[in-house]
Amino acid sequence: MASFGDLNRVNTNVQSLDSQLSLNRVNRDLADSRMRMSTGLKINKAEDNAAGYSIATKLKSRTAGLEQALQNVGDAKSVLDIAESSFDTIMDSLVEMKGLATQAANDTLGDTERGYIGDQIKALGDDINEIANQTVFQDFDLLNGATDDMSGSLDLTFQVGERASDTISTSIDAVNVGELFAASGDASLGATTTAGGGAAAGAAISATAATTSGQGALTFATTATSNDFRSFLSSVDSAIDEMSNRVNDIGITQSSLSVREETLSESISANESAKSRIMDTDFAKEQSKSVKLQILQQTATSSLAQANMGPQSVLGFLG
Repeated sequence: MASFGDLNRVNTNVQSLDSQLSLNRVNRDLADSRMRMSTGLKINKAEDNAAGYSIATKLKSRTAGLEQALQNVGDAKSVLDIAESSFDTIMDSLVEMKGLATQAANDTLGDTERGYIGDQIKALGDDINEIANQTVFQDFDLLNGATDDMSGSLDLTFQVGERASDTISTSIDAVNVGELFAASGDASLGATTTAGGGAAAGAAISATAATTSGQGALTFATTATSNDFRSFLSSVDSAIDEMSNRVNDIGITQSSLSVREETLSESISANESAKSRIMDTDFAKEQSKSVKLQILQQTATSSLAQANMGPQSVLGFLG
C-alpha cells in the first residue's frame, strides 16, 4: 500500500492504483456472486473449483446412468407383467380344460357328448397357442422361444445399474400346446389300457410337438372313452404344474427388480444430494456476501475518487 509520502508525488498516484486494484477485485467478486445467484450454481466453470467441478461431473454421469437404469427396470417389469398376464390367461384355459376333462371322464356321458367336450378342449388348446402369439413387447415375441422356433426359452438380460456388471437375467420358456403336452415329441395322452384291462395305444387323445412350422395341437378321436379322458387328466395336471413353475420364475425376477428399483431410487437421491452440495448455490449465504460486496464497491469507489484528488495537495507548495 502507498505510504503517506506518496501524496507528494504527482506522476504516479500509488494510492489511486491501490484503490483501483481493490475496486477491480470487488467488482470481479460481485460479478461472480451475481452469476452464482443468476445460474443457481456455485461452480459455473472449472476455474471456480477444479476439484469440485471434476467430482460433480462424475456424480452427474453416475446419476444419468442410474436414472436410465431405473427406467430400464420399469421396462423390464413391463415385459414380465405382459408375460405374467398371458400366463394367467393360459392357466385359466388349463383349469377349464381340467373341468371339461373331468366331466368327460364320467361314464354318464355318451360318445357324442364326449365328442363335443373334446372339440371344446381342442379349441382351448388353440386359444393357448394364439395367446402365445399375441404376447408381444415392441415386436418381440415373449412366449415363442429364443428364435421363434416355438420351443426352448427366451433369455433376457436387463441392465439395472450404471456398471456393466449390474444386470439381472431371466428366461421365459416357450408356451404352447406342444411344450405343455408334448415337450419330448408327439405324444399319446389317452388310456394305455382298455376298460377290460387289455393294452391300448392311448392314441384316442394325442398331442403334436411344437416345431418351427407349428405350435402343436390336441386331437380327440371320436372313439375317445371315459378312460382316455381320465388318463388325459394327468397330462392337464402336468401342464398346470409347468405353468405354475413359469409363473413362480417370473415372480422371483419381478421381486428382484422391485428391490433394485428401490435401491436405484435411493442411489439417485444420494448422488444428487452430493452433487448439489458441491455445485448448487447457497442463496442465503450468497445474498449476504453480495450485500457486503455492494457496500465494499461503494466504499472502494469513494476511496478511488479521494485518491485521485490527493495529488492536488501539492499545489499548496507552489504558493
